[in-house]
Amino acid sequence: MPAQRVRIDKSAPSVYKRLIAVSAEVAEAAAAAGLGRDVIELVNLRSSQINRCAYCLNLHAAAGRAAGLTEQQLDVLAAWREAPGLFDDVQRAALEIAELVTELPAHAAADAAYDRATDVLDEAQTSALIWAAVTINAFNRVSVVSGYEVRARA
Repeated sequence: MPAQRVRIDKSAPSVYKRLIAVSAEVAEAAAAAGLGRDVIELVNLRSSQINRCAYCLNLHAAAGRAAGLTEQQLDVLAAWREAPGLFDDVQRAALEIAELVTELPAHAAADAAYDRATDVLDEAQTSALIWAAVTINAFNRVSVVSGYEVRARA
């Protein structure tokens, strides 16, 4: 049985509501930059995989399907570099950003990932995707530290 956790969304609801508002604003910025919801869901999913956030993976896999991601894309997401034909250039650039923001690699690796992504993305898209990755990383931490559980689907 896991240790009892403080549900920080419940103990500080006004802070959590602000995080949700940030997420909504990021979604608006992404749409304004011409990024589809599928691209944002790839960022959400890849960051959640890296952070091992089962709750967010469960939530965003369903959202990704609703946004048009295929089962095959979801199946191979952890190894997306080995499946270049399944992801378009913008999706691949978004996955680069997701990993860059989530893993915070050493400067040389970070620069290389950033360069690969910005070869495809414009400034508004890059900014929106970085914010999307920052935001899902915050949600991952809230979920993991608070001990959110995934319930079996009926």
